[in-house]
Amino acid sequence: MDTAIIKEELKLLIDKEDDPAVLDAIKELLSNPPVNPVLQEKLISRALKSLEDIRAGRVFTKEEVIKRTNHLVGK
Repeated sequence: MDTAIIKEELKLLIDKEDDPAVLDAIKELLSNPPVNPVLQEKLISRALKSLEDIRAGRVFTKEEVIKRTNHLVGK
């Protein structure tokens, strides 16, 4: 994907974001990128896949998350 397009998408997403924790995490990542380039590439790849999943509607409801979490902890 073209760098200019990625930057524009990021700007739009940041403008829509209201959660200060998310914005702080983005700021921290951009200010102090991971030293390990392999780790950085993996993190970026996962973030892009997550964004794609959200856009495609591949998300869980709150109830589904609670059910899955309870199952994992044996409730």
